[in-house]
Amino acid sequence: MKVDVVNLKGEKLEQIDLKDEIFGSDYNPTVLAQYIRVYKNNQRQGTSSTKTRSEVSGGGVKPRPQKGSGRSRQGSIRSPIFVGGGVAHGPKPKSYKLQLSKKLKRLALSSALSTRMKEGKVIIIDGVDIKEPSTKEFFQSLKKIKVSGSLSLVWAGENENLVKSARNIPEVKLVNVKSLGAYDVIKTNNIVFLKNAVLDFQERFSK
Repeated sequence: MKVDVVNLKGEKLEQIDLKDEIFGSDYNPTVLAQYIRVYKNNQRQGTSSTKTRSEVSGGGVKPRPQKGSGRSRQGSIRSPIFVGGGVAHGPKPKSYKLQLSKKLKRLALSSALSTRMKEGKVIIIDGVDIKEPSTKEFFQSLKKIKVSGSLSLVWAGENENLVKSARNIPEVKLVNVKSLGAYDVIKTNNIVFLKNAVLDFQERFSK
């Protein structure tokens, strides 16, 4: 498919070919939902931890005699029923990591990109010549290329001034083309590729 390439002023520069297998595939909600589940699970640290009664210090002495007090039998003040005691059935560190095949990751990514393309939310820009970092200048450029709402800016190579200009804008999520995933696409309303990034991405996708 042919897609327009614009500069930061919103002026059309040229057209480039994008692969239909990436930007023109069918929407697959099942694979996309599975990808999101795996992605979110893998973000969990799994470090929550509590101490059981055997791990809490103290409580070596029986708090009261077994009989004669008229109260319940207790063997340790570190029992879960006492304040300062252990926790019954509390969380322990564990791994929530799940795996998804490379094929399904690609399918989810192409499904997400194709959806954004059909919505007209994929924009490719070139001629990005920012001599010095300027958040204000870049923010004004987003208005000229008619981007509204949140966006993922996919960049590649040496674009230090661009990255510094965009990173302070709350609605802009910077994504290096090497780590682009389906979640980066669906998390924001728009996806903006630098021309060199989208060309690099298409080469990487087929490998």
